Amino acid sequence: EKAFAAGADIKEMQNKNMAENYTTGFLEYWENVSKMRKPIIAAVNGYALGGGCEVAMMCDIIYAGEKAKFGQPEITIGTIPGGGGTQRLTRAIGKSRAMEMNLTGTPINAQEASAWGLVSRIFPPGELVNEAVKTADKIASHSKIIVQM
Repeated sequence: EKAFAAGADIKEMQNKNMAENYTTGFLEYWENVSKMRKPIIAAVNGYALGGGCEVAMMCDIIYAGEKAKFGQPEITIGTIPGGGGTQRLTRAIGKSRAMEMNLTGTPINAQEASAWGLVSRIFPPGELVNEAVKTADKIASHSKIIVQM
């Protein structure tokens, strides 16, 4: 319940410059989440910051626990989101809100994320995963070919 994902390992990145991180494919495997043909549901309980928020946005549906927090704090350490956060966040919540989150590093809570269209639904922490599984079961009951399109 403390975190969905806190993002990339900053210690692994700190002694490399942006070009080294980019050219060595530091985040290349993250994109595989968005390439899955099966729908993926993110059940975010706790913090989804930086790369954690980016991974959640790669999923098809985002459910949040009541205390979830979403953010792109990269600017506070002198960098920008590197896993598609600038593009996906803008598509999900609009340019002005995405710019505010990316340029201030200030996270939003689950209620704001829901109101802004980032998450589909909010659940009590103890029900979150079960609700995600129920939705997955419902999706799985439909045509496999159509669901994967």
